[in-house]
Amino acid sequence: MLAVRNLRVRYGQVEAVKGVDFEVNSGEIVVIVGSNGAGKSTILKTISGLLKPTEGTITLDGKPIHGLEPSAVVKLGISQVAEGRRIFPQQSVVDNMLLGAYTRQRRRAEISNDLEHMFERFPILRVKQNHVAGTLSGGEQQMLAISQALMSHPRLILFDEPSLGLAPLLVEEMFRVIRDLHAQGATILLVEQMVTKALELCHRGYVLETGRIVLSGPGKELLADPRLQEVYLGRDASVPVNGGSGKVDA
Repeated sequence: MLAVRNLRVRYGQVEAVKGVDFEVNSGEIVVIVGSNGAGKSTILKTISGLLKPTEGTITLDGKPIHGLEPSAVVKLGISQVAEGRRIFPQQSVVDNMLLGAYTRQRRRAEISNDLEHMFERFPILRVKQNHVAGTLSGGEQQMLAISQALMSHPRLILFDEPSLGLAPLLVEEMFRVIRDLHAQGATILLVEQMVTKALELCHRGYVLETGRIVLSGPGKELLADPRLQEVYLGRDASVPVNGGSGKVDA
């Protein structure tokens, strides 16, 4: 489905991604883990068209997509749930959801039906549909960001640190949502700081260190690999790499 080959990405003179190769097959959950600054989010931004690679290729079903504008990538069926819940805070909840469907040439009735499905998935969004999105809690904003991404009917969903800043109970809820989406047929590429939870969830995982993939394999095999701990300098891989610092939202 998705294939990334020899991907290199620079921020000015700094090379953030250094010759990365991986693939995501239809129906899989694939995870990229690594410490802060390893290049994980840069990879997702490049796939979604927000950044341009300096070298390498990204293909979807064998057709190149690197260099496309973000709207074109969405039209091809790739949607990203960005780190930090990148919603439109001054717009209403329902308007944010409708913005997720902007690339679709569909009848109003079909989009209304999709909205109803989102409200069934996240009932609190129905209650707060007319609220300004910026007034939602962190967990509610994450639900909104996921709903916005799903409104485009993606074939591949990119999750960028969905647990970031969430309280423990909401972290569990986010992973449940990802499992449910996969059970309903979604293909998922997940970048995540909760290493153990992410690798327990996935079919295959990739460990990124300073822009390079240093380990790869089935998630459970990676969890048992002592080299994983070496990458994290002896840290407990069951906790966020950043130690869980920062604001925690309810």
